Amino acid sequence: MGIMAFTMQPRQSLIVYTYSLKQTRQLKRYGTVMYVSKKMRYVVLYVNREDVEKLTAQLKQLRFVKRVVPSNRPQISETFNGVSDKLSETDEAKDDEA
Repeated sequence: MGIMAFTMQPRQSLIVYTYSLKQTRQLKRYGTVMYVSKKMRYVVLYVNREDVEKLTAQLKQLRFVKRVVPSNRPQISETFNGVSDKLSETDEAKDDEA
């Protein structure tokens, strides 16, 4: 048998607002349930990024689902306007002093 290489699967979260949390277990079919808010009645569901549109349409068809909102995290830049660059520069300066 050959060795299988592990490849990272890009994932994205969907926020699924429900009328009732009784059917939350049904959402496990569609992805990984990461968080359930009992007060606000929503579920954070992790799915493969390539399946987001298809699963959003399927989830909206369910009777107990109010609305589905995809997470905006993939579109957000995580550089924070060069803050990480400045932090690495200060770390380098500290290393030079030592």
